[in-house]
Amino acid sequence: MSTPRQPTGGTGGAGGRRPVAKGAAPRQTPRGQAGKAQPPKAQPAKAQPAKPQPARSKQPPAAQPQKAQAPKPQAPKAQASRAAQPAKARDPNAAGRSARTPQQRRPEGRPPLRGQAAGRPRPKSRPAQRPQSRAIRLADPRRRLRVVTVALSLVFSVFAGRLVQLQLLDSDALAADANTNRYLDIPITAERGSITSADGVALATTVDAYDITADPAMFTPGAAGIPDAPEQAAALLAPILGLPKEKIAADLHTPKTRYKRLAAQQSPDVKNQISDLKAGLEKQAGSRACAAQKRLLNKTVDEGGRTRLDNECVNPLAGVFNRETQKRVYPSDGLAANLVGFVNAEGEGAGGLESQYQKVLAGKDGHSSYAQAGGRLVPTAGGSLDPAVPGTDLRLTINRDIQWAAQRAITDQVANAGAEKGYVIVQDVKNGQVLAMATSPGFNPNDLSTAKSSQLGNTALQDAYEPGSTAKLMTMAAVLDTGKATWDTKVTVPYPLVRGDVAFKDDVWHDTWYLTLAGVLAKSSNIGTIEAAQTLGATQPEANKVLYDYLRKFGIGEQTGLGFPGETAGLLDKPEDWKASKQYTIPFGQGLSVNALQATSVFSTIANGGVRVAPSVVQGTTAPDGRFTPAAPGAQSRVVGEQTAKTLTEMLESVVTDEQGTGGKAAIPGYRVAGKTGTANRVDPKTGGYRGYTASFIGFAPADQPRVTVSCVIQDPVNGHFGGQLCGPVFKQVMEFTLKTLQVPPSGSEAPNLPVEWKP
Repeated sequence: MSTPRQPTGGTGGAGGRRPVAKGAAPRQTPRGQAGKAQPPKAQPAKAQPAKPQPARSKQPPAAQPQKAQAPKPQAPKAQASRAAQPAKARDPNAAGRSARTPQQRRPEGRPPLRGQAAGRPRPKSRPAQRPQSRAIRLADPRRRLRVVTVALSLVFSVFAGRLVQLQLLDSDALAADANTNRYLDIPITAERGSITSADGVALATTVDAYDITADPAMFTPGAAGIPDAPEQAAALLAPILGLPKEKIAADLHTPKTRYKRLAAQQSPDVKNQISDLKAGLEKQAGSRACAAQKRLLNKTVDEGGRTRLDNECVNPLAGVFNRETQKRVYPSDGLAANLVGFVNAEGEGAGGLESQYQKVLAGKDGHSSYAQAGGRLVPTAGGSLDPAVPGTDLRLTINRDIQWAAQRAITDQVANAGAEKGYVIVQDVKNGQVLAMATSPGFNPNDLSTAKSSQLGNTALQDAYEPGSTAKLMTMAAVLDTGKATWDTKVTVPYPLVRGDVAFKDDVWHDTWYLTLAGVLAKSSNIGTIEAAQTLGATQPEANKVLYDYLRKFGIGEQTGLGFPGETAGLLDKPEDWKASKQYTIPFGQGLSVNALQATSVFSTIANGGVRVAPSVVQGTTAPDGRFTPAAPGAQSRVVGEQTAKTLTEMLESVVTDEQGTGGKAAIPGYRVAGKTGTANRVDPKTGGYRGYTASFIGFAPADQPRVTVSCVIQDPVNGHFGGQLCGPVFKQVMEFTLKTLQVPPSGSEAPNLPVEWKP
């Protein structure tokens, strides 16, 4: 058994003092030497009688004693008294013990070693020996090292296995998931090309706008800190965006997507309103009190945690962003809107040239991806950028000033006549380019909400109507070009003219007229035109075939070549299908249909010396690098001979200048004008029967040096219905303005004034 340590200050009795032999003087310890070991004095070995000892456990070897310091001199009397002490008196507890090696004196205040008697005199002659103490046996270190090594190996094996799984086996899937949550892929819309007039002024262009977007994943209860973040955000955004709250909230309740467009092409004012509101909420939610709430969010109740934040500590617009994009605007509002067209909410062409040239104007969209955290860009996390390629600009043949004049004139006359609609076209007779194409009613592409669906098209190209008397020009061209008659051929015009079981009449009742062929055209006689057309062949079918061929040469029955969306080709039956009365009505413009540009092109062909030039509305394109590419010139084809065209021009002048002509209201002082009126029964598209009228006038000027052709068509007028009465003034107004704008000099000669009658 081990001996318990004694309290500091010595061993012995209850007082803790070392027992002293009787008669021995107390040992003195100099000040400052307490606790220091004194070298023992050597004593002669004294044999003790052997006595039986109780069994003791083997003691471990004592630890090394502290190095003894040299003792200070002791009092002589005390030393002599201690030396004189008998062994028994010095060590009362030594009885029955075997002789022991003297122990080194321990410093004062330390308990003596086990078996060392207190106050026992030390022999002086024996040297100091190592004190005997119990040895501490340590466990085998190699075994412990093996256990630790095995344990660490198991731990590292688990780590290594997990590392292999993450880096090798599941790396692609984890990387994809991380990128899905971290990276946003944002489309970059290419800047749409502009549409300009012939002088380069924008009719349709693109300005900066902003798409209001959101990250729905930031509106979940866990991310936002409140359960109704989508509803709160929708309530704030709805008044600004002008959208229903329910729709916005539904878009935000899609947490599986990281990108949602809430509103497209918003103005900078809308973007600034949302940004300012978001900044104010962010500042309010960033207070110290709110920051403390956020630290407690999702912690346990024991830790004082919270399940949600107070409303004032939440910014419901934190997940709302804006993306710079473009918006299509039309600086001139409705000017040439019927031709230019419009775009839809997605910025794609939905009508007119915007739709026809969608691929050219749109360019090529790009995209960018970037890392984000909490809705903020992480600039050091990399990303990718595929830049957008801007669209190509489209330069039209339209003259803005002439377009404005045409649009104003037809709008006013449609209103005055109480008509359903009307259109005006201005065409350059030399190259076929359209200088103006105006319709009424029109629309403003900047605000489609105010337009009816019937107003969004281009009726000048999409309406098929029976041209009436303006088509008589083609019949006269066929008669003159084939040599069947001349301008002064005498024609007797009865009233009425019976063919088959149908009696044909002119617009006004009359006695028998004696007219020249020029007079038939000037007085617009239906009966005289039927008689002239019959000369084209020995039989009626032969005459029909000849007339059909000329109509096709003039471009009737086929599209103009513009490729405009919804353009009608008109209607022209095969000659073998001209049954009953149709073979007699087609020569004066009933029984076939055209669009306004086809009809205009017929007169431009005559003005161009009998050569037809395919119409065009596009002058060329300008690439993003600024390189201009002119459009290919319109295809040309000769329809009638030059002399035929000249004669027809003089005959058309009689329509305007002769007092018996029907086009006197189209006359322009100083300029020779050639033209033809038209008044036709109108086919009602709803019933398929005739109801109402189509009034028209088409002509060109100056007749001696033709430069431009102007056509006017008014559908279903109420206040009057004759072409010369309604469209003659419109033609004059537009033509006069056009000639001045193009600085065309006045005519240098008088009109020939061909005779229109003959006396029997």
